[in-house]
Amino acid sequence: MAAPNYAFAKKQRELAQKKKKEEKLRKKTGRTEGDDKARPDDAAQSSSPQNG
Repeated sequence: MAAPNYAFAKKQRELAQKKKKEEKLRKKTGRTEGDDKARPDDAAQSSSPQNG
């Protein structure tokens, strides 16, 4: 029988925790994965001076 690979299991737990934390942060800020790519365009439009 093979010995358990504790380092691999620990790394998988850490990755799962990191992913969960990032998802929670995204949900809290109201962003989605697709929004991250669209944000720079929105920021450029809103930072331009408005005449009126």
